[in-house]
Amino acid sequence: MSDSALAQNVNMIVITFPDGKTRDYTAGVTGYEIADSIAKSLAKAAIAVKINGELSDLSLPITESSTIAIVKREDPEGLELIRHDAAHIMAEAVQKLFPGTQVTIGPTVENGFYYDFFRNQPFTTEDFEAIEAEMRRIVERGDAFVREVWTREKAIEVFKAKGENFKVELIQDLPGTEDIKIYRQGDWFDLCRGPHMANTKQIGTAFKLMKVAGAYWRGDSNRQMLTRIYATAWRTQEELDAHLHQLEEAEKRDHRKLGREMNLFHLQEEAHGSVFWHPKGYEIWVALEAYMRRRLREDGYKEVKTPQLMDSRFWEASGHWGKYRENMFVVPDVVPNTNEGEKVFKEEPKHFMALKPMNCPAHVQIFKQGIKSYRDLPLRLAEFGCCHRNEAHGALHGLMRVRQFTQDDAHIFCREDQILSESIKFCELTKAIYQDFGFNNYVVKLETRPEKRIGSDELWDKAENGLKEAIDKLGMNYEISPGDGAFYGPKLAFIVKDAIGREWGCATLQLDFNLPDRLDASYTGEDGQKHRPVMLHRAVLGSIERFIGILIENFAGKFPMWLAPVQCVVASITSDADDYARKVHAQLKEKGIRAELDLRNEKINLKVREHSLQKVPALYVVGAREETDQTVAIRRLGSDGQSIVKLSEAVESLANEAKPPY
Repeated sequence: MSDSALAQNVNMIVITFPDGKTRDYTAGVTGYEIADSIAKSLAKAAIAVKINGELSDLSLPITESSTIAIVKREDPEGLELIRHDAAHIMAEAVQKLFPGTQVTIGPTVENGFYYDFFRNQPFTTEDFEAIEAEMRRIVERGDAFVREVWTREKAIEVFKAKGENFKVELIQDLPGTEDIKIYRQGDWFDLCRGPHMANTKQIGTAFKLMKVAGAYWRGDSNRQMLTRIYATAWRTQEELDAHLHQLEEAEKRDHRKLGREMNLFHLQEEAHGSVFWHPKGYEIWVALEAYMRRRLREDGYKEVKTPQLMDSRFWEASGHWGKYRENMFVVPDVVPNTNEGEKVFKEEPKHFMALKPMNCPAHVQIFKQGIKSYRDLPLRLAEFGCCHRNEAHGALHGLMRVRQFTQDDAHIFCREDQILSESIKFCELTKAIYQDFGFNNYVVKLETRPEKRIGSDELWDKAENGLKEAIDKLGMNYEISPGDGAFYGPKLAFIVKDAIGREWGCATLQLDFNLPDRLDASYTGEDGQKHRPVMLHRAVLGSIERFIGILIENFAGKFPMWLAPVQCVVASITSDADDYARKVHAQLKEKGIRAELDLRNEKINLKVREHSLQKVPALYVVGAREETDQTVAIRRLGSDGQSIVKLSEAVESLANEAKPPY
């Protein structure tokens, strides 16, 4: 039917599919009916429909010409729906098994969902088996998810009669004009915006209840305490098993656990969010920092050092004071009162001092010292800068989220015509460094302007286009993350995958036209006039504390030889071999190897076991025979066997293996 004919027939609508093809349908057609008109198999596989980009129930009528896509379980949206619907199934199972329990809210979260319940006796993990069994029975029933729209009055009356006081409160807080949507599965129903799949059978049984926790109603510690049940759900049993295996692996690799076992670092309440590095842990830090320093010098960076404590006037000028002050540690500037000989506090905010949460304003101050010419650019200033951010206590997590941290930070001051080459240079450096750590699997995200930002839209357009041009030139695959940029500029974010498939955000490149302008940084151009430099904020590792945490978990504590805090232990079998063990140890130390000596009067099997638990990569065992033959028995971490090697060869071989990759 032509468009003109359609205009004459108001009962017909045009449906456009993802491939651009169109079909005509009678207004009021449902997503299920459209799927069925294409293929019976598609209708059977369909679980929802996207209408003009919005996820919707298959049963809802489509009354206007629209673009649609049929959603199946294997689609990304399918997993979200499985978890959403499974939350309803869990709530029904709980209320059937434990009458009198009130349900509150049950959203999806990363890798699963949770539901908060109110019950006089909190749930425990011992209840999980019965709940899961009941959930499987509900799934097997195959009840349709039925959407109903109630009046506000009816909804309040029904839920009040059921004793669901939390639902009544939620309904009362909804805007008066909003429809009250209810979804029913069999006789059980719940307040929900939707959408849902067609029926409970489409959920499948690849779910598992994981843990219980306490939660206050609406996050208010003055309100009722609820029991939160966390669960996970997947498309298939294979996906569920893989997820559970990853969790098991993650628990084994937890950097806090390994940090204690390997004596690398500790944290304590008296210094919330700050790390106490032990000698072995700091060996890793020093090796990592030395490696990065070599890389940076080769790439043309000049290393600087800037103050920890800076006047608030810097942060006001940069925009951080207005946007970031709540995350800064601020102290009043104390000056002597010459009249009374006492110390007094200056009261105006501009007279406060702040521990720096980032290094950028300080680097601008270095750039501004002396006159800069266009010939001086690009100027790459690097700093292993210690920063402080006032993270909430609940957000702190080992090395991964701290209050005091050190960045491998740098700022590149360049001309606009150098943006492309400098961005490419940074991306190439990042790729090379990640390869040295074995991170060959990563994605790049272009994070664009956030709602809360400084600078004009014109400058933001220029900055976003500059980064996009660089990654297009490199041919790198990337994703767009709308609104995730910094408040002063867009950024590229490198997300690496570790050995068990988890993703970690590490390297960033932020393109900034705003800060040089706000802090009055300039250079003399070829035309003799003053120009604003472009500022590229960049880090490869990010927080060194956090990157070490990632490395601990990625390698499960079994660091590559060049990073291992102890690279070799020389252990004697009997005291008669102690002198020879000292000789071996001395030769290793001469070659720069981080070696330790174990002359304890203990059985060699005990020594082997203990050093294996410490993840020492090489153990050189010596006894009377080894001394006579001038050899060592080498045991490698993770291997049951040993090899007998001439001492000179063993020392030289280990020295070569211990060399950093750069």
